[in-house]
Amino acid sequence: MDFLRQPERYTRLGGTAPKGLLLIGAPGTGKTLLARAVAGEAGVPFFSMSASEFVEMIVGVGASRVRDLFRQAREAAPAIIFIDELDSIGRARGRSAVGGSTEQEQTLNQILTEMDGFSSREGVIVLAATNQPDLLDPALLRPGRFDRRVVVPPPDKRGREEILKVHTRSVPLADDVDLAQIAAITPGLVGADLRNLVNEAALLAARRGQDDVHQKDFLDALEKIVLGPERSLVMSEEDRERIAYHEGGHAILGLLVPGADPVNRVTIIPRDQALGVTYQRPEEDRYNYPEEYLRARIVGALGGRGAEEIVYGTRTTGAENDIEQATEIARRMVTRRGMSDELDMVALAPRESPFLGDGAGGSWGGARPYSEETAQKIDAEVQKIIRESHERARRLLAEHRGELDALARALLERETLDESELLAVTGLTRAPRLADGKQPVSHAPDANQSRSDFG
Repeated sequence: MDFLRQPERYTRLGGTAPKGLLLIGAPGTGKTLLARAVAGEAGVPFFSMSASEFVEMIVGVGASRVRDLFRQAREAAPAIIFIDELDSIGRARGRSAVGGSTEQEQTLNQILTEMDGFSSREGVIVLAATNQPDLLDPALLRPGRFDRRVVVPPPDKRGREEILKVHTRSVPLADDVDLAQIAAITPGLVGADLRNLVNEAALLAARRGQDDVHQKDFLDALEKIVLGPERSLVMSEEDRERIAYHEGGHAILGLLVPGADPVNRVTIIPRDQALGVTYQRPEEDRYNYPEEYLRARIVGALGGRGAEEIVYGTRTTGAENDIEQATEIARRMVTRRGMSDELDMVALAPRESPFLGDGAGGSWGGARPYSEETAQKIDAEVQKIIRESHERARRLLAEHRGELDALARALLERETLDESELLAVTGLTRAPRLADGKQPVSHAPDANQSRSDFG
């Protein structure tokens, strides 16, 4: 931005400004907004186009549009060209099943040619955005093209508060609204999520006939977004009681297991596809996982099944989602994070893209790079972690059967309990932090919030 304002400050010593800058981040983090903000602050023309708009069925149209875009920018220089979703045309060449150069490759070739064809002294800078940087052609990323890469991460607590201030400018807020508190309880949410949160809160306040938006409206809107909308189901008292014990098992372990995330809310009201939900959130943004924290997550996830087995001595299908979560965490511990004494520090699964979410963007392809014997060891280690966690969950719940019964009765009566009500009903206190005195922290793809569902 400063180069566009006063280029002579940098060129007087023989330096040149970067031609291309690639913005990398998950969907909704504000890559396009950031590019527009740079152009606005610099006070220069802004030429924007989605990469998918270049490509048509007619051969040559994409390349022609690229030439026109760069010509217009040169004529208006200094200027910024912004290409959104660059991965739609910038994928590595040579992987197409069709012989010869495809229309997509011709368009990419034209972008490479144009970026080589102008000097940085012309005052044209090319910005591009993608959430799949691993798929881009290496020629795009070499020095002289998109050699500068800026990661646009999800906002931290302070960033979320500032984003909320922007989106609430035109929203009448009540005196009890605390945007700092809302920012603290929304780890992992990106700018698009926060905008949706404000909109849902405003709609909810209007539906309630209010003249302004209160803190409760924001909390209820967040609950709807995270846990899903409420459903109206007619259930027998036996089913309601079983769900109450299931969710109570999750909640009790959320209080008892050291390092576990605080339980924010537990409900037996059916939401989305779940018949009951226990919602836990961290007190701080997370960027790294200790092994103790991961094991605490698994123990908590298996608490619903453990409570059912202790109280009823039978099993239901309600733990399906919990089992999926626990298995996924355990498998990552073994195959990607070196948390297995048997297999030690060996990478046995591809690293996932932090910009696409769980299970996406693995860099390995084809057959697995290990033997059948190793595969059996992986399965055995995953089962061992799950078995030990299940036994720990059952032991803790059996020791605190009285608190579990009290919580189940309270859920049957009130249906939803927040953290303060949960502590009052059970008489428990939060488990201490981990032994090293540091609160465990984490980052996507394991997510900053966790939920345990029945159903």
